[in-house]
Amino acid sequence: MSEGGSRRIARDLMSEPHMRDCRISVRQVYALVEERGENPEAVADRYDLDVADVYHALAYYHDHPREMHTVEQEREGAMEDFRESIDRPEGVDPDAA
Repeated sequence: MSEGGSRRIARDLMSEPHMRDCRISVRQVYALVEERGENPEAVADRYDLDVADVYHALAYYHDHPREMHTVEQEREGAMEDFRESIDRPEGVDPDAA
């Protein structure tokens, strides 16, 4: 794949690779299919994608491990910053339910 990009993957939203003309990120596709075990065809139907788009997103994830690792670290850092910014009563843990 050329370094210039892909006709199916874009970076104009969300500061991370996502499906062109769609808001679902490559990370989301990877998480749904490979971490949660969802069927690629079901993911394609749910997000109005071609099944080829789903497989292309998975290939992109695996073809760009450093980029995806960086994106995941950035998202984790952003979530941690957000958690710390929440004004809550003393002793309340937002992650404990």
